[in-house]
Amino acid sequence: MTTIAANLQSVHARIAAACADAGRPVADVALLAVAKTFGPEAVREAYAAGQRAFGENYIQEAVEKMALLADLPLEWHCIGPIQSNKTRLVAAHFAWAHSVDRLKIAQRLSEQRTDEQPPLDVCIQVNIDGGASKSGVAPGETLALAREIAALPRLRLRGLMSIPEPQEDFAAHMAVHAKARALFEQLKGSGLALDTLSMGMTADLEAAIHAGSTMVRVGTAIFGGRPAKA
Repeated sequence: MTTIAANLQSVHARIAAACADAGRPVADVALLAVAKTFGPEAVREAYAAGQRAFGENYIQEAVEKMALLADLPLEWHCIGPIQSNKTRLVAAHFAWAHSVDRLKIAQRLSEQRTDEQPPLDVCIQVNIDGGASKSGVAPGETLALAREIAALPRLRLRGLMSIPEPQEDFAAHMAVHAKARALFEQLKGSGLALDTLSMGMTADLEAAIHAGSTMVRVGTAIFGGRPAKA
């Protein structure tokens, strides 16, 4: 067993234990392997160990990696900031975009997605704890943006994504993630058909699962410490 395969097994065990503690079926939580800064060989190892969905933060790097992995049936998720000059690449190459936080970006993604492609699955990135350095729409502005995005053709609004500031302990992580879950439920209560709450990473996936995450984004625990980005 390779190191990546062993790491994946360990992460799945953590997810299963957290789901059991939270009284949730393990099938309710998907694992997104975050492969930013790691090469195609690492993705191939993860694929060989059963992983199919991969998250990327750096769009140009991701597209180059996709070309080298075109022989594998992988599902690619954009989880990094999306600038206007990168929307065409996201629309053309990704299955999901988790980090939409402006109507302009959503509109460009919709316009640049082709009719031949399935709808682009989209999550709205919400700045749930008001972190000054974090991207994301303010919680109070999320419903209006969600309604506008839901009306766009070629996009399918799936839910919310959050990246809160690091917290000191499990309870503090839980409290922040619970705010995202409450907002998610509010949007669903307004009539939006949402099913995805993308939150939780290596350090806080247990708290995120307890709070209701349906997709955890894990990189370090799978691939190890990240090499410096050139």
